[in-house]
Amino acid sequence: MDYSKSGGAKQGKNTPRHSEHNAKGSEKNPFGKTETKAELLARMKAAAEARKGK
Repeated sequence: MDYSKSGGAKQGKNTPRHSEHNAKGSEKNPFGKTETKAELLARMKAAAEARKGK
């Protein structure tokens, strides 16, 4: 039997189905932007306070 004519599975194209909202190089997460540990801790503490307030 000639399986090449039977319409087998297509080869994957290795592309994502959608773009992430915070992908590297996007407006929210530009290339070359590094966050210091102090900034990260401040952001995490603010998020914890916001959750605690609810």
